[in-house]
Amino acid sequence: MTRHFLNLSDAGGDAVAAMLNDALGRKAARLGWPMGRSDADAPLAGRVLAMIFEKNSTRTRVSFDMAMRQLGGSALVMESGSMQLGRGETIADTARVLSRMADAIMLRTDDHAKLEELAAHASVPVINGLTDQSHPCQIMADLLTVIEQGKALPGLEVAWLGDGNNVLNSIVEAAGLLKFNVRIGVPEGYDSDPVFVERAQAGGASIAVYRDPRMAVAGADVVVTDTWVSMGQTGGEARIAAMAPFQVNEALMAAAAPGAVFLHCLPAHRGEEVTDAVIDGAQSVVWDEAENRIHAQKSVLRWTFGQL
Repeated sequence: MTRHFLNLSDAGGDAVAAMLNDALGRKAARLGWPMGRSDADAPLAGRVLAMIFEKNSTRTRVSFDMAMRQLGGSALVMESGSMQLGRGETIADTARVLSRMADAIMLRTDDHAKLEELAAHASVPVINGLTDQSHPCQIMADLLTVIEQGKALPGLEVAWLGDGNNVLNSIVEAAGLLKFNVRIGVPEGYDSDPVFVERAQAGGASIAVYRDPRMAVAGADVVVTDTWVSMGQTGGEARIAAMAPFQVNEALMAAAAPGAVFLHCLPAHRGEEVTDAVIDGAQSVVWDEAENRIHAQKSVLRWTFGQL
């Protein structure tokens, strides 16, 4: 049966934990190596990942390319506007063709329904590189980074500040699978998807919503934010005005637990959702987080091919 990675729940908690453990081991095994050198076992030798981009990308594009290189495989980068998709070919037909020409497909798109349609018609694994609903590969990197900081996931207190967006949805989903808690600080009208919240709560996670940012971060082990206006969103000025009290600054970080770390999936709008003092400060692990996109996605790729 083809393994797709559209959301974290497609794999489940045990598989996510196995992927994180694999990522830790593989990252440690190549310490000090050139970035383009293949892992010793080259587990995806001869495999090709077809990557389709409908949205701009830096970390997703580079990290998946480098992940395939390090696993011994290769990647094709395609912009939807330069494909026949841009001239009206259906997603279903694209899925059928690419399934005959590549071993897996990664899609970064604005609409989760497109990803689901691609997976429905593909006979090879399909991976979510970002949709408007979720961003599971980013959260795999976030969890890997938190573990590297010596923090256990069960019982972890994670504070989110800002918009209830796709990244938050995947954090909440991870909480239900791995038994940690999320304290959501968002202005009224910008809450996360209730479907993700209800599932996480059913899985045993505590998901609390606060309109006061200081209450959200109080005692948190991890503080996370993201851009307030995502690519393609409208009403930017109103969103920024509503989010302003939720900016992660030094005073807000001081309210978190001792030893708390700061995460941001990037790109950051410095001076909006986070200050320079925080993102460049001692509590920030955003550059480890960015690099860990490679290591986490290597294990996601291995899982989709049935190697984990």
